[in-house]
Amino acid sequence: MSVTEERPLIVPIFIPHQGCPFQCIYCRQDKIAGRPIDPVSQDYIKQTLDAATRSSKFTFTRRKEVAFYGGTFTNLPEEKMRLMLEAVAPYLREGLFTSIRVSTRPDSIDEGRLELMKSYGVSTVELGVQSMDDNVLALSKRGHSSSDVIKSVALLKQHGLSVGIQLMPGLPGDSESIFNRSIEKVLDLEPQMARLYPAIVIRETELASIFQAGGYKPLELDEAIKICGYACERLEGHGIPVIRIGLMTSPSLTAEGEILAGPWHSAFGFLVRSYIHQKRIEHFFTGLRRHVDIGIRAPGREIPLVRGYKNEGVRLIEKTSGIKIVYIKPDDAVLPGTIEVEEIKTGTRFRG
Repeated sequence: MSVTEERPLIVPIFIPHQGCPFQCIYCRQDKIAGRPIDPVSQDYIKQTLDAATRSSKFTFTRRKEVAFYGGTFTNLPEEKMRLMLEAVAPYLREGLFTSIRVSTRPDSIDEGRLELMKSYGVSTVELGVQSMDDNVLALSKRGHSSSDVIKSVALLKQHGLSVGIQLMPGLPGDSESIFNRSIEKVLDLEPQMARLYPAIVIRETELASIFQAGGYKPLELDEAIKICGYACERLEGHGIPVIRIGLMTSPSLTAEGEILAGPWHSAFGFLVRSYIHQKRIEHFFTGLRRHVDIGIRAPGREIPLVRGYKNEGVRLIEKTSGIKIVYIKPDDAVLPGTIEVEEIKTGTRFRG
C-alpha cells in the first residue's frame, strides 16, 4: 500500500483480551474497545456485519475489510479461530467485503495458523509490537522480544500477507531517543502500514499502580505530538502509511476517572498531522518582517491543518513570527503540503 492509496473501509470486531497469554501492564482492552470481555459469538459477528452493510458509509467505492481487533487472534483455540472466520466467509463470497485482517502478537504466529487464515481470506496481520527495545518490552511485561518481531514479519511476508506494526511511545523505560531507534528498526522491516498509540495510564492497570506510587512519568501531550510527528515523517517518508495515531475514543474510555494521566486527546491524530504541517510551512514566516499583515492560501483539504486545532496553529504562527494573519483561503492550485503567502501591503506573493 502506498501512502497516497485510498485506505479500505474497515469494520472492526473487537475481541478484548481473548487469546492473550499475558496481562500487559498498560492494558484494559474492555475500556479501550468499549466492549466487555465476553466470548465473541458467530451471531454477534453476523449482527455487526449486517449493521455495517446497512450503514450509509457502506456505499463508498473503496474496498471493505473485516478486522478482528484486540486480544491475540492467532493464540485462540484453532476451532474458535475457524468459527469466527466462517462467520465472515458468506460476506466475502457475496462480495460485500474483500478481505479480513487480524491483530495479534509477534510470538503467536505459526505456519499452520497462517495457512488456515489465508484459506478464509485473511490478507493483513497487524502485530502489537509496541517497541523494538527489549528493556521496554520487559518492563511492560509484553512477553516477547524484538527478535520475535523480526521473525514474525519475515514469516508473514513469506506467506504473502500484508504486515501492520503497532507501536506505543512513552512506555516505562522508553524515551524519545529509544523510540526513534525503534522507528529505524521498523523501517528496516518494511511493513505495509503502522499505527501509533502513545501510552496512557488507565485506571485499574498495573501501570496505574506504578504511576500512583511515583514510579512512572508519562509523556506530556506536547512531547507525544513531537515524537509521533517525527515517527510519521520517517515512516511515511519511506512509503509506510501511518493509518492511526492515538487510541480511538469510546465512552467507556473517556468516562470520568478512567484515564489517570498521559497524552490523551480526542483529536490527537489531528494534532500530530497539524504539527507536521506547521513544521513544513514555518520557514515561510521566519524571513518576513515582523508586524506585517499576510494572507495564506493552501489546498482546501489542508486548511484545517494550517489553522490547527481550535486555531492554535494560527496563534502559534503569529506568536513566533510577530506577523498578523488576515485571511486563510482554500486554493487547490497550491501544491499539497505547501502554502502561498501574500504580504497584504505590497501584494508580494511567495509560494512553495
